[in-house]
Amino acid sequence: MFKNMIVYRIAPQWQVELTQVEEALAKAPFQECGATQEKSLGWVPPRGELHGPLVESVGGQWILRFMVETKVLPGSVLARKVKEKAERIEKETGRKPGKKESKELKDEAKLDLLPMAFTKQGSMWIWIDTASRLLVLDTSSQGRADEVVTLLVESLPGLSVSLLDTQTSPQAAMAHWLKEQEPPLGFTVDRECELKSANEEKAVVRYARHPLDIEEVQAHIDAGKLPTKLALTWDDRVSFMLTEGLQIKKVSFLDTVFEGTKADDGGFDTDVAIATGELVKLIPDLIEALGGESESGVAGAVSQEPSKAEAVQGVPSPATSRRQGVGVITGPADAPVDLDPESAPF
Repeated sequence: MFKNMIVYRIAPQWQVELTQVEEALAKAPFQECGATQEKSLGWVPPRGELHGPLVESVGGQWILRFMVETKVLPGSVLARKVKEKAERIEKETGRKPGKKESKELKDEAKLDLLPMAFTKQGSMWIWIDTASRLLVLDTSSQGRADEVVTLLVESLPGLSVSLLDTQTSPQAAMAHWLKEQEPPLGFTVDRECELKSANEEKAVVRYARHPLDIEEVQAHIDAGKLPTKLALTWDDRVSFMLTEGLQIKKVSFLDTVFEGTKADDGGFDTDVAIATGELVKLIPDLIEALGGESESGVAGAVSQEPSKAEAVQGVPSPATSRRQGVGVITGPADAPVDLDPESAPF
């Protein structure tokens, strides 16, 4: 649970009860794909219990689970089916299908094949901390996060969020920590990082299971290569990978977190309590290590409630949002590019 995290700040005016969230999510439950349906998405009970609640509260922390199912239809199989249809027409009429007819044949072939296609399912954990005003999505893909946040904005009246934004960019902070060998208070630098040059060559240097307190790393930074990923450990309790886009990846809870717990103490409630109990302390410390929260990140998620069109389409930059008074930001225009979307849950 919460192996990767993209963090949003919830605007202070959003005040709802757990029952209201449950009622809203119940309008969009997950259902498996129909025979000719390519994709289906919706909410499932976090505990995995049939007909269970769609939002669970554990220690005041709200947990949701989003499910997606897609039909797997290989392009080569579809192309072969289209070719068969085109050859049949040519044989019967003596002419080759035109461009418009070929497109129609492709649509027909897809409808023929979809009922026989395999399905692939994936899910995403969502954590809402109303006390700290945090919305956390368990994904490493900004595009997929935006899809889920947009659905939440449409489902939950008055919800306004903005991507977490800090005074110091993660890249600048990581470069300083590596060059000066001065990690922030409470954190240690681990043995993995990625450095990338800003010039046209985009040269990349990666270190894995390698000490980073060496002159070679500092020389790369002096030469213009900047960190895009850096492995860190917080308070000897949680290890993770920080990215230039303020994504938190490869979250791992260390043995000290589980001291005092028994081997049979597992289960949904325990997992949620442990994960949220640690992360609700880690996130503020990380924000402080990055110079505190930027006013633009918080200010962009307050004031006016947006229209549904803005909620669905709205991915303006923070500056644009402040000028226009847009309340919902599902990801600014300069959100990080998905470098490894396949690592995301779906």
